[in-house]
Amino acid sequence: MNGDEGRTADRPVAGGLRGTWDRLPWLVRSMVMWSACLVLVVAALYLLGRIAVLLAPLAIALAVTLFLTALLDPVTRLLRRLRLPASLAALLTVLLLLGVLFGTAALVWSLTAGQFRDLAGELDQGVQRTRDFVTTTLPVSEAQLDRLTEQARAGMDRSSPDPVSGARTAAEVAGSVLLSLVLLFFLLKDGRAMWHWVLRRISERNRAMAAAAGRAGWRTLGAYSRGTMMIALIDAAGIGLALVLLGVPLAFPLALITFIGAFVPIIGATVAGTVAVLVALAANGPGTALLVLAAVIAVQQTEGNLLEPLIMKRQVRLHPAVILVAVTAGTLVAGIAGAFVSVPIAAVAYRVVDTIQRYRQQAARQQALGLPDVAGPGPEAGPA
Repeated sequence: MNGDEGRTADRPVAGGLRGTWDRLPWLVRSMVMWSACLVLVVAALYLLGRIAVLLAPLAIALAVTLFLTALLDPVTRLLRRLRLPASLAALLTVLLLLGVLFGTAALVWSLTAGQFRDLAGELDQGVQRTRDFVTTTLPVSEAQLDRLTEQARAGMDRSSPDPVSGARTAAEVAGSVLLSLVLLFFLLKDGRAMWHWVLRRISERNRAMAAAAGRAGWRTLGAYSRGTMMIALIDAAGIGLALVLLGVPLAFPLALITFIGAFVPIIGATVAGTVAVLVALAANGPGTALLVLAAVIAVQQTEGNLLEPLIMKRQVRLHPAVILVAVTAGTLVAGIAGAFVSVPIAAVAYRVVDTIQRYRQQAARQQALGLPDVAGPGPEAGPA
């Protein structure tokens, strides 16, 4: 009797919990499940972000290495087709990269060494003219502007690093650059062998899907890196030519700022365009500044609506809202470096997830029709 009573007493508890869940509307149950999944995903992303911040030099070095490997992989493959050994082809590719970087830096320094000092003065004049416009047009007094300026300056002073921290940061940057170059050589030389090794550790059932996802992600990263480089060159050339035609001084430094800013989508182009307009305002007045603003908008609209779809292709394109969220999240997590790498990470992650989803849907259709499993690519379809 006691045993039967115990079983009877336990039964309503289990039945009550299950019955309560079953009596909930399907919408509530769906919201509970999706909320739980969202909490787990956010927690995992937060942990990954914290780990990336703690290992910031290593994370940045790995991101830069993958970006450069995707950019330079066609060069290495071309050298390999010329019957060069893998080590020599990778070494020549790295030396070519260093030659281009140092050559460009030397050219820029020789052309703009004395102009960047003038650029600071022109920006100060542009800010002063903007200040005069605000105080004369808007209901804002000079005292209020001074107060806001002092608050912003105090915030920047508090956030500026001390000499010891600056020296440590410089050492970390130098170490990250050296690590990136070494990793770049090994990835160009042995990247495919490394990818084959990873695929061999995956179960045979999921190997084809992993190979397809890796190939899709790698193609996306390569298309993004080469496309971003081309778009940055086009933006810099277009805006630089407009500045020269309008007689704005410091056209070459402004074009260089535009080129660098193009690697941070939306936000970078906005900041570079603002600097160009301020310099035009300080040097030539409001009329030229408006023409420069029109030229910047025209170049960016042409690039965004015509050139980017042709260069980037559909597999790399992301919605502007996704880009803004990714850039903001990357900036909050890792500062400027996070802003640079956030968009390619988002593009690659989206393409990998989309490929896995398509692969599973195709496999489900094949299974429903009673056909053999989807034949996927072998290890040779690796990303590098």
